[in-house]
Amino acid sequence: MPRLCVYRSLRHTYAQLIDDIKGNTIISVSTAGPKIREKIKSGGKVASALLVGEELAELAIAKGLKRIIFDRGGYRYHGRIKAVAEAARKKGLVF
Repeated sequence: MPRLCVYRSLRHTYAQLIDDIKGNTIISVSTAGPKIREKIKSGGKVASALLVGEELAELAIAKGLKRIIFDRGGYRYHGRIKAVAEAARKKGLVF
């Protein structure tokens, strides 16, 4: 199963699906990317993280991936990390 790895910096939230067997990144989405940046009106890191989770889930389902493993990267399941996970679940990913 691919692993959903989430990283957050002071300004941006990054999420990627990684195939650990092959060592490849399958899908990568972040608030720094142009697709998400144009949807963000202003501020709101948690709101931006929701968009990242939704976009990642849509791309994953389009590639035929439904079941994944969630890797919070040592961060507490709180705030932006929780927002990415819950948005991905709401769009159809199972973990």
